Amino acid sequence: MKAFVLGAGLGTRLRPLTARRPKPLVPIYGKPLITLGFDHLIANGITSFVVNTHHCPDAYRQLLGSGGYAGKPVAYRHEPTLLDTGGGIKNVEPLIGDEPFVVYNGDILADFPLRPSIARHLRSGFLATLVLRSSGGPLHIEARAGRITDIRNRLGHPGDGPYLFTGITILSPEIFRHIPAETAVSIIPIYLDLLRAGIPIGADIVDDGVWLDLGTRDSYLDAHARFAPGGVRLSYEPDAWPVAVAPDAEIDPSARLLGSCCIGAGARIGPDAVLHDCVLWENAKVTANARLERCVVRDGESAGGTAAGVDF
Repeated sequence: MKAFVLGAGLGTRLRPLTARRPKPLVPIYGKPLITLGFDHLIANGITSFVVNTHHCPDAYRQLLGSGGYAGKPVAYRHEPTLLDTGGGIKNVEPLIGDEPFVVYNGDILADFPLRPSIARHLRSGFLATLVLRSSGGPLHIEARAGRITDIRNRLGHPGDGPYLFTGITILSPEIFRHIPAETAVSIIPIYLDLLRAGIPIGADIVDDGVWLDLGTRDSYLDAHARFAPGGVRLSYEPDAWPVAVAPDAEIDPSARLLGSCCIGAGARIGPDAVLHDCVLWENAKVTANARLERCVVRDGESAGGTAAGVDF
């Protein structure tokens, strides 16, 4: 089965961290977020990927290479104009073919089992099955008896919820017939039209495991605290991850790292600097005597002085 991973968003809530790279490429302990999604999907039987791009599209090949991921092929589909979720799905139809596939938000971190949801979708004959949770974020979906009854209260059909949409959907290829070509459109009105027409959409509630939306800087930093070495582990734990300090990072012996810090490849920290819950990307630099708390220093940037909650 293939997966379409949504990678074209602008990442406005994470700016300036997303100024030079799309949100799915923001690193978590040195590993691009989207590759944690790839790992999750591979652990659940996915064998190839399609990723849509828009903002900083070249960053994908620069950071992930062009030879696929973990032996699985990765194809890219660029959107010069953003097509939203529905338009993005329609746009990858030639790369998906005529088999069921998974749609996966590129800015989530999850490790719960997907194989049962996929199996239930294949048995159901539904055009779509949304994977839901009972808590953990905005609760916009109503469902009952394994079917969606309403989305954002647009139909006035309550269910047993409300539920959180995880950003993971299993789709049958027939869905393409319901999405207009070359049109910027959300998938939500497509689903609502299907429900109005009496066409069922599946709901699979999965409350096991980890699910995080890393759309804000607080959630980004909190993920580093949660998955720090010795902390919460993922069910598909990637090899040699997490790494709190990259082997080639240069940290002066007088510098101190407090809390959950992540120091990326090639980063340098000067004498007497103190970092508390900070993240340094590749080749970032912290000058001598700096005092930083909950700061992020992007690749190639320099930070110094006293700062809290600042992105450099």
